[in-house]
Amino acid sequence: MFRGGLVALALGVAMAGSIGAAQAQSPVERGGYLVNTIMTCQNCHTPIGPNGPDFSKALSGGISWDEPPFKVTASNITQDKETGIGAWTDAQIKTLLRTGKRPNGVQVAEVMPTAFYGILTEKDLDAIVAYLRTVKPIKNTVPAPVYKIALPHIAFPGSEKPYTEAMLTDKVKNGFYLATIGHCMECHTPFGAKGKDFVGDLGKGGMEFPGPWGVSVSRNITPSKTKGIGGWSDAEIKTAITTGVSKDGSKLKPPMGFAYYSHMTGGDLDAVVAYLRTVPVKE
Repeated sequence: MFRGGLVALALGVAMAGSIGAAQAQSPVERGGYLVNTIMTCQNCHTPIGPNGPDFSKALSGGISWDEPPFKVTASNITQDKETGIGAWTDAQIKTLLRTGKRPNGVQVAEVMPTAFYGILTEKDLDAIVAYLRTVKPIKNTVPAPVYKIALPHIAFPGSEKPYTEAMLTDKVKNGFYLATIGHCMECHTPFGAKGKDFVGDLGKGGMEFPGPWGVSVSRNITPSKTKGIGGWSDAEIKTAITTGVSKDGSKLKPPMGFAYYSHMTGGDLDAVVAYLRTVPVKE
């Protein structure tokens, strides 16, 4: 959800492409809804200008990370055949999303949260590809990735297999599904000595994200009443998610994608909150 090099998102952002109505009908609408809301793909894959994301160049390549194991830039995922994914097959796009492997077999850095996408239903995976096929081609070459070691692909617990459509009829399961493809716990679970402990520290918060806003720290989003959101009402949680305003009225800092979440349906927000109520308490 949101990496440290992002500039502040402008609330009231004009979303690129169709997000769909309250209940998306076509595969393209459903795919656009997922890409442009809970999955926050624009947060990394759209270039940043002086006033925030430049949606005139939506999804044509975005921010960069220079870490000890790799140096990478968010790819051009428009339909340009030379610099984007216009020449990729549907199967190749799906393989990248599910496994993190590019068509050449190289494992991408998991700043691209493919570790969370194994849970995608077949229908939603098809819908995402269908939507990406509608993204206008923009010629923009991003720097080639540099990998200093072979990178792993470790699935987020619970995301190892695709969900079925029937599973999404359960409110809590749908909330887990949405929070997972939204990779919420990627930022809201801290790093430990051996990486992220998605069992012992799930949702505990504590990751730091430096940027133009200073340094923001991911919050504890477990039901702890002292450290987390256990004492928050459903409405207060949804307000924080969609507007970046905390229970006490203070403004939350980027890079969390509030502007994207503001376009989620009420039912999906309710489902996410229902799931968060089930996360084990962490103090």
